[in-house]
Amino acid sequence: MIFDTHAHYDDEQFDIDRESLIGSFKDAGIGNVVDIGASLETSQKAIDIAHEYDFFYAAVGVHPSEVEELNEDNIKKLYEWSRDDKCVAIGEIGLDYHWPDPAPELQKKWFKAQLDIAREVELPVVIHSRDAAADTLDILKSERVGEIGGVVHCFSYSREVAKQCVDMGLYIGIGGVLTFKNGRKMVEVVEQTPMDRILLETDCPYLAPEPFRGKRNNSTYLPYVVSKMAEIKGISEEEVIRITEENAKRMYKL
Repeated sequence: MIFDTHAHYDDEQFDIDRESLIGSFKDAGIGNVVDIGASLETSQKAIDIAHEYDFFYAAVGVHPSEVEELNEDNIKKLYEWSRDDKCVAIGEIGLDYHWPDPAPELQKKWFKAQLDIAREVELPVVIHSRDAAADTLDILKSERVGEIGGVVHCFSYSREVAKQCVDMGLYIGIGGVLTFKNGRKMVEVVEQTPMDRILLETDCPYLAPEPFRGKRNNSTYLPYVVSKMAEIKGISEEEVIRITEENAKRMYKL
């Protein structure tokens, strides 16, 4: 069964049909989903959704664009939620320099603080990194993130950066961008990255694959990513599904 390692079903875009959509997953070949927190509010929602559906799990964390909401008191909530039996990771956390705010130094502070939580509670991390490759790699190395384990989700950098992440023991999260007509960089990353280091993800409601690009994404579209990955790797779609599911369960310790 397909394991969607990164989704946001807590998003308001799913308010109109969340229950019926999730109810269709088993018949569509979707075995497990991890709902990923991106703020304090959505981390709580991710836990709630994981308890509502037995094949869902949660990650709790504050996205770099939202770190201004963090302080020494409320970051303790992430630690408390991380102890929940349906929480399998700390994330999504990291660095995003696409916009001028929050300031890079503030992002780095809370990225490291959340890495500390992951190390203490022995959970892997789900890393968001956009337009911040050098600083992300510096922190991954200095904080020895390979000892913690995790994934660089929605990977958007070169195959050279991907190799550095894999060499640290991290996984590479691949989704709909692989199918885009201008997605040559992701094709090169998948060509180079060993199958035992690749995870499937949607990042839904964002980044739907072709032929749904620009529309609301969901886990039932992942077979399009599977098909493209199988073509690139020269293996069957069944092998892609089997290996990436094993990878996800290994990383999330399921």
